[in-house]
Amino acid sequence: MDAEHVSIARAAARGAARATVASAEPATEATRVRSTWRADAPRAGLRLRLLGGGTDGNELLTSAAGGVLIVLLAIIGLTIVQMRPLLSVHLFVGMLLIGPVALKLATTGYRFARYYTLNGAYRRKGAPPTPLRAIAPIVVVSTIVVFLSGVLLLFLGPSSRDALLPLHKVSFIVWVVFTALHVLAHLPTMTRGLREDYGALDRLRGYVPGRSGRIFSLAGALVAGTVLAIVVIPQFGPWLSHPHGLHPH
Repeated sequence: MDAEHVSIARAAARGAARATVASAEPATEATRVRSTWRADAPRAGLRLRLLGGGTDGNELLTSAAGGVLIVLLAIIGLTIVQMRPLLSVHLFVGMLLIGPVALKLATTGYRFARYYTLNGAYRRKGAPPTPLRAIAPIVVVSTIVVFLSGVLLLFLGPSSRDALLPLHKVSFIVWVVFTALHVLAHLPTMTRGLREDYGALDRLRGYVPGRSGRIFSLAGALVAGTVLAIVVIPQFGPWLSHPHGLHPH
């Protein structure tokens, strides 16, 4: 009887051990899956913070770039009124503008490309109203011409005034007029977007993912423009010492 009891006990122990191992296997697999998810979650969260947002994120970044441009263009407007004493400010801010303008062209160009390559999300978002699509090429072309002519004027010096200054002024007038129409049409969307992404402290996380990436992009554009403006400061000298500067003869 003692031997029989010992055999039964050993069999029970072996069965219990097998049951324990069998029940432990799913738990081990589940633990592995949870560990993998936890390891991937920070990377997924980082991608979401930097690259998330989709069409709404693109619109919010475009609005932020537009808001910065309004402020900088207001400064440019003041320098035009008092060009001679504020010529250095005009030149510096004009170069700084290149960064935010490039960002604005990039965000709108990206939306254009995604829409006309039949991306589903951007097709559902829809195109801008027809009048805005009609003036968009004028805005883009005048933007390129006004900044290209301005950079050439800066680097070629006052000797290029007669050839490039009229082009710079005419393109600037065209750019201001059509850009103003563009801004006025988008002003409600712009102000709403700025409130949503940069509003009260309790909204800092925003409801649209990718806010960190949008802030990084906007800050990068401003830093790039500022660095560019600082680098070319030595080019200001000939214009600041010229008796007429950017004024006509």
